[in-house]
Amino acid sequence: MSGITEVKVPDIGDFKDVDVIEILVKPGDTVVKEASLITLESDKATMEIPSPAAGVVKELRVKLGDKVAEGSMILLLEASESEAPAARPPESAELFAPSAPAPKPAAAPATEPAAVPILIPRPAPVPPAPVADVPVFKPHASPSVRKFARELGADLSKVRGSGPKGRITQEDVQAFVKGIITQTPAPAAAAAAAGGVPFNLPEWPQVDFAKFGPVESKPLSRIKKLSGANLHRNWISIPHVTQFDEADITELEAFRKESGAASEKQGFKLTMLAFMIKACITALRQYPEFNASLDRGGENLVLKRYFHIGVAVDTPDGLVVPVIRDADRKGVYDLARELAEMSKLARDKKLKPGDMQGGTFSISSLGGIGGTAFTPIINAPEVAILGVSRSAMRPVWVGGKDEAGQFVPRLMLPLSLSYDHRVIDGAAAARFTSYLASVLSDIRRSLL
Repeated sequence: MSGITEVKVPDIGDFKDVDVIEILVKPGDTVVKEASLITLESDKATMEIPSPAAGVVKELRVKLGDKVAEGSMILLLEASESEAPAARPPESAELFAPSAPAPKPAAAPATEPAAVPILIPRPAPVPPAPVADVPVFKPHASPSVRKFARELGADLSKVRGSGPKGRITQEDVQAFVKGIITQTPAPAAAAAAAGGVPFNLPEWPQVDFAKFGPVESKPLSRIKKLSGANLHRNWISIPHVTQFDEADITELEAFRKESGAASEKQGFKLTMLAFMIKACITALRQYPEFNASLDRGGENLVLKRYFHIGVAVDTPDGLVVPVIRDADRKGVYDLARELAEMSKLARDKKLKPGDMQGGTFSISSLGGIGGTAFTPIINAPEVAILGVSRSAMRPVWVGGKDEAGQFVPRLMLPLSLSYDHRVIDGAAAARFTSYLASVLSDIRRSLL
């Protein structure tokens, strides 16, 4: 052995106090040069730190949740004599952009499994080869790409990487799934890789928009790229149905305004959304199948005995859904305060990955913007999501058909409940929204 090497965080650009979200090695592990050691995640990117040399991990100097920066100690590596410790190149761009691809071996047969992943550039319009014809090899991909592939149901062992040294990128996964979806849905494996939803779709139209007038190209934010793929998956793999209803919140709104002064003195606003969360929990207790998830095989319903409510937050970079944990154990003031804190963290890009995980039911409120109804997309693996539009004062008939009555002004709140029809039928959805509306019309029901 040639001695002990201190492996430190290389130049990662302007990132400071970056979270350690994954440790990929342990003391005693033998690693090769360029093998990933830890994964870092900032509010803008996920990065893997590679080993500068081959050797044996002697001691870890970081743990999950630590915050590190350039120069922070990662571990002690006992390097082999055959390969002395090499300094990590200082360019931070290596952590984000692929280097020049290595030439593909000319004599390697297409059907022979390679000892190491072979870099094969992804053809632009041509879908990947059928699953049965793709040689199986150990996937070389970052944790974020592996997570992305799991969410889309793609088998990474069937995906060819176009990154350095055969590394699989997010674009490779997207191209693989797109190829599966657009090809003839005969093989069962192809249907499974596409989330169980085979399609034979025409190619996306290629249009030169500049022919028709001035254009401007604006890249999508990272949040929209990630959420867009998830929303697309959820929309095509979940049979959505939306139940529309409305709740009379006249008394509730009056009570909210009367109670708002006390919360403003404490530095937060008592919003209608806090009351919505409490009302939803009451309804979820009454109808537990809405607070559930299908298991991986789709044969069992997992009923959850906890209530973690996801709340969609609009930010300049796109929509995020932080989760209010154990909302059933918190009062309306506590919920309003936590909603304000979570919304600020979301807009300041300071939410942690754990802040957006574990939700059992979601609420998307557009009441502060407008609209009368919409169809929210279910946030898998949840089975339902509630959309809330802007309340409006409308005339409502008070009195039975066979007795004198009159129209009176009432504040009505539109509700849009999207649900997974594999789990919930229309009658159950109608009962849920009807019960939720009755709770909102008399918030005292939430105490029962």
